[in-house]
Amino acid sequence: MVDIKLVRSNPDFVKEAVKKREMNLDAVIDEILEIDAKRRALSGENDGLKAKQNAVSKQIPQIKKEGGDVSAIMAEMKELSNKIKEGDAAIGELEDKQKELILSIPNLPDADLKAGGKENNECVHQFGEKPTFDFPLKNHVELCESLGLIDYERGAKLAGNGSWVYRGWGARLEWALLNFFINEHIADGYEFILPPHMLGYECGYVAGQFPKFKEEVYWIQNPTSSDPKFMLPTAETALVNLHRDEILTKDELPRKYIAYTPCYRREAGSYRSEERGMIRGHQFNKVEMVQYTTADGSDAAFEELVGKAERLVQKLGLHYQLSKLAAGDCSFSMARTSDIEVWIPSMEIYKEVSSASNARDYQARRGNVKYRDENGKLQFAHTLNASGLATSRVIPAIVEQYQNADGSVTVPEVLRPYMGIDVIK
Repeated sequence: MVDIKLVRSNPDFVKEAVKKREMNLDAVIDEILEIDAKRRALSGENDGLKAKQNAVSKQIPQIKKEGGDVSAIMAEMKELSNKIKEGDAAIGELEDKQKELILSIPNLPDADLKAGGKENNECVHQFGEKPTFDFPLKNHVELCESLGLIDYERGAKLAGNGSWVYRGWGARLEWALLNFFINEHIADGYEFILPPHMLGYECGYVAGQFPKFKEEVYWIQNPTSSDPKFMLPTAETALVNLHRDEILTKDELPRKYIAYTPCYRREAGSYRSEERGMIRGHQFNKVEMVQYTTADGSDAAFEELVGKAERLVQKLGLHYQLSKLAAGDCSFSMARTSDIEVWIPSMEIYKEVSSASNARDYQARRGNVKYRDENGKLQFAHTLNASGLATSRVIPAIVEQYQNADGSVTVPEVLRPYMGIDVIK
């Protein structure tokens, strides 16, 4: 969440930063300041009453010892106690309202980001050349069906639109990609995690998805428990909660994690032609990278995550571009994001296979994740994440960019040790 001290000390800065996201929260920020002033004033008054209560309470035993009458004092203390309780209740209500409003403020975008939405995203660079073909191009749906890699019809029969079944060499290609990604990350010093898929509300809150986006996940209610769970939309939601309510030492940072999980997403609306096949679905596989860092190490960690995601696509030999997102296209919890977007030849568009994002201390404030700096002072950690990678976009890119005239698909060289074949036919 945004630091209340920043809102209090520089509200105009916060207002203008939010406007870069194409949002206007001036009224919300003004209300936060109004509530904050009332809360601070009431807290001061209540602290004064509590100080008086403590001072008088210390005098009562001595008055009794000396044979004095304390009935009037006791009546006054009872009235004072009631006022303090009323004050505490009023302060609690103000704090709850203030927190609710602060949670509606997105992360403030980094200063170098362009204002506006996706129309202002910048292409930083491209890798390789767009593949060209001297034969009629097939799209990934045709290729996956003709080669028996994906069964869309039976996937829809089992779970409805936006679902599919990996079969034969398709399942082995999926598993090869996941193993390749995991091995690359382990070699780079990341700890491999297999987290729960069903998470408690607090996980979504810390990640910044709740309460604003509470209805965008799949909820599960256990009939024998009053504690609902939701299916994780990405492993980031679990990983950024690993150190919730913990104090780390500076020497422990950065902490680097990867996790393989299916991701469960509610996808509303109809499926456009550019989202056919595996491009958009309710469940897909992903390897996710997450880092916890110091404030000073945050920028270097971001560059590392972007570089790692890019190298995976490069080793697969796929043409892609790196895009720097404008402020309005960054997700609610992120201060900056770069997307690695792979080329889908049949659609003649780039599709994101990894988003590398820096939340700065936004998530750590929600999760109370701190570290002690070199002076022993407590600081909020920074959290970062990147897909490494999402397979449901990688497979369409592979089968289309590596397709051959006879309808077969050449296996990328780095995947051949996992597949045991050079060509799928």
